[in-house]
Amino acid sequence: MSAHTDVGPAQVTAPAPLFDVAELAEISERFETAPPSSIVAWAVEHFGADIILASSFQEIVLLDIAVSVKPDIEVLFLDTQYHFAETLWFVEEVRARYDLNLRVVKPLVRPDNRWQLDLGGCCEVRKVEPLERGLIGKSAWLTGVRRDHSPTRANAAIVAWDNARSMVKVNPLATWTSADLAAYTADRELPVHPLADRGYASIGCWPCTQPVAAGEDPRSGRWAGSGKTECGLHLSNGTAGGD
Repeated sequence: MSAHTDVGPAQVTAPAPLFDVAELAEISERFETAPPSSIVAWAVEHFGADIILASSFQEIVLLDIAVSVKPDIEVLFLDTQYHFAETLWFVEEVRARYDLNLRVVKPLVRPDNRWQLDLGGCCEVRKVEPLERGLIGKSAWLTGVRRDHSPTRANAAIVAWDNARSMVKVNPLATWTSADLAAYTADRELPVHPLADRGYASIGCWPCTQPVAAGEDPRSGRWAGSGKTECGLHLSNGTAGGD
């Protein structure tokens, strides 16, 4: 399945919700000890074509699990126009490996120097707004958010209502650790992002990402020295976290 690119705005009414907040909390609690594949299977069963997997392609564990459950699941990649060349190469490698149903969404603005002047505004136009377009018409989205990413994600639910987007958010890997991901990657012989072995523990756009030393917070290389810790994709609305 070839990738298709979305660069323009769209307006589609989202489907009506299938669950209320209390039901989702109960479901999330039941999934605390469930394998991610079971969580993805539940999401696919209930949302079908109305679910999308948002992936940064830093690692592909969730993607590997998701396509094993639903080979044609729609995968969303936000092309910020500032990705490392290695990230774009990796996206193509993974797309070909799985014959992905890949949707690429780009910003509505051209490349500029906004990242030098307004980090928050840069993330808004290159990540947050494109994500909103990418989720239009969907009733649920899958993400790779994990509780061990950062303190802001420590309470991330496995399944929750995303207040900001009026849809269900599913984090199948919420309870997993970096060691769990490494073991799965090795067992499945998955390809690894080319920058992972060069000290890039958390990979975003090239102007705002740098390698970190062994033992350092993996996310300390993102927006280093700016005081910024989140890009806004995963807002603090009960769903937790940043990119």
